[in-house]
Amino acid sequence: VRLHSHDVRYGSGSGQQSVTGVSAADDGNSYWRVRGRTAAVCQRGTPVRCGQAIRLTHLGTGRNLHSHRFTSPLSGNQEVSAFGEAGEGDYLDDWTVVCSGTYWARDAEVRFQHASTDVFLSVTGEQYGRPIHGQKEVHGMAASSQNNYWKVMEGIFMQPSEAFQMEQYHAEL
Repeated sequence: VRLHSHDVRYGSGSGQQSVTGVSAADDGNSYWRVRGRTAAVCQRGTPVRCGQAIRLTHLGTGRNLHSHRFTSPLSGNQEVSAFGEAGEGDYLDDWTVVCSGTYWARDAEVRFQHASTDVFLSVTGEQYGRPIHGQKEVHGMAASSQNNYWKVMEGIFMQPSEAFQMEQYHAEL
């Protein structure tokens, strides 16, 4: 499924903007911008390191992928929501990229672990009724499993910065 959000709020828990999973490949509400962690400067074109904290900002609403100790509506796991305004939120918007190797590779599967509560961004089979019928619940799970692997399917990819390219070829410096 694709990580999805739109300006529909949870009717329970935090009451913040819902985050769900959808299977439609042409869904315009499934685009997220990768940014540096809260209060950090992230230069465009700098590769994301495995173990680095990031924020994912929903392009349609400007809210950040967020989690906190509210119970998710369907599974009873930890709620995942979208929070903030114009990309500004708080420290609960930070997620650690869990991957193999040194950098998050464009075509590799990754996990996102919430930096403050340690849950993994996950999706399982629980589906909502109205008003978001058929969308799957996205939540935080305490243990890693096959339900918390994610992969970038499309987007705009920046070329690595010149400093990064030099690091790759001149590691002895």
